[in-house]
Amino acid sequence: MIIHSHETVDIPTSSGMMRMHVFRPAIEGRFPGIVLFSEIYQVTASIRTLAAMMAGQGHVVCVPEVYHEYEPCGTVLAYDTAGTDRGNFLKYEKALTGYDADARAALDWLSSYPHCTGALATMGVCLGGHLAFRAAFDPRVRAAVCFYATDIHSGTLGHGQCDDTLERVHELGGEVMLVWGRQDPHVPFEGREKIRAALEKAGTRYSWHEFNAQHAFLRDEGHRFDPALFLQCMGMAGRFLARALSVSA
Repeated sequence: MIIHSHETVDIPTSSGMMRMHVFRPAIEGRFPGIVLFSEIYQVTASIRTLAAMMAGQGHVVCVPEVYHEYEPCGTVLAYDTAGTDRGNFLKYEKALTGYDADARAALDWLSSYPHCTGALATMGVCLGGHLAFRAAFDPRVRAAVCFYATDIHSGTLGHGQCDDTLERVHELGGEVMLVWGRQDPHVPFEGREKIRAALEKAGTRYSWHEFNAQHAFLRDEGHRFDPALFLQCMGMAGRFLARALSVSA
């Protein structure tokens, strides 16, 4: 499906204007919406590829710039030491309330966007996987797709490194798909087991997938990229969302 992929919109949040990058099918009609949260580098070429893949499967996808309070609009951090250091610093500098407010603002905008049906999902990778998980506490979110979500097991997201994500798992009203790499040092076996135990205790509707892969195996830049697994995961995500978002509200 041919898509529009160069639309941006600046929306107000509690901490200033936030730019979002919008990807949607280039045909008339209304489509389910996805808020796609990026890794610590913001809207890189790899994140744009993910967004394009999901838009091409019949979704309106908006990608917020997660560090809009700290970086000028359009800033993309490089996949190098300096970019990684900056991204990790900001991950723990930004307040947890700021992340949550941004997610609400993105969902508010997407739910009223003329090309969106109002059926909403979240999706994310790395930092964004955690943000997609937290954003799914919003009752409007029917489904969340979280790839190798960091900091959930350790409770260290945001300023002060003391988040409450695991304590709020019972607030997940929709279905969650979680995907992990077994060789990911950022989310070790014990961490994954802790997350899964919380999901079970809360009675969450979820699917769980683990692969022999490293962290960031979806990123099509660098030695950790797994092209075959990328295609497999995009297919899995597309089928999962097609089912979850087709359920009557």
